[in-house]
Parts: sequence; structure tokens; C-alpha cells
Amino acid sequence: MKHLLDTPGIGIAPRVAARPKSWTRLAEEFPSLTKAYDALSDVCRRSGPLDESIVALIKLAISVGLRSERTTHAHAKKALRAGADPAALRQIAIVGLPTVGLPAALDALRWIDESIREETSD
Repeated sequence: MKHLLDTPGIGIAPRVAARPKSWTRLAEEFPSLTKAYDALSDVCRRSGPLDESIVALIKLAISVGLRSERTTHAHAKKALRAGADPAALRQIAIVGLPTVGLPAALDALRWIDESIREETSD
């Protein structure tokens, strides 16, 4: 199943990771839904002057705030592929500590560190 982000010239980074199995299943069952989601996501990312690295860092911060392990991993990896410094990713978890609390910040830091190891071990 081809997605909008798989089209040359569109996407967050030259190297796009494989889609999660849950996304693949959703795309197989509801292709028009995932195509529309990809299009909306692309338009949102390109709606202003922020570069791909900053957009990925913002989405990482939102994921940390939501305590979403899956999207924290995904956006940490996207940020790294877009050129973000691993220390910046780790700082997001630390900066979020007063807002999300110590347990959430520690979880986020662990998820980010896992993503950094996975991305840099290639």
C-alpha cells in the first residue's frame, strides 16, 4: 500500500522508517482514511516556517506530554532523522518534568534513549 509520505519529495526525512504494523492494518482496511490523514499531516507540517527538525521536536514534546510511548518513539526517531541533536531530545523530557511530573519525565527519557540507541545503531 503506497502512502503519501512514500512519494518522492514528500515526507519528514530522506529515510522514512517502516510503518508500524497497526498503521499497515489500518491502511489495508481503510485506505482512504490513511491517505487523508497523510495529506492533512503533510499540510500541517508545511503550514509555516518551522523546519522538519523543529516540527519533529514539537511533536515529540506533545507526545511526552500525552505520555504516549508509541508516538514518543516515533517522533524521537523522526527528529533524529531530520538532524536533531540527541541531547535536544533528552532535554525535552527534562524540560517537561515540572509539567508532566517525575514519573512521566523518566518514562519519556527512557523511551527517547531507546529511540536514540535504535536510530544510531544502524
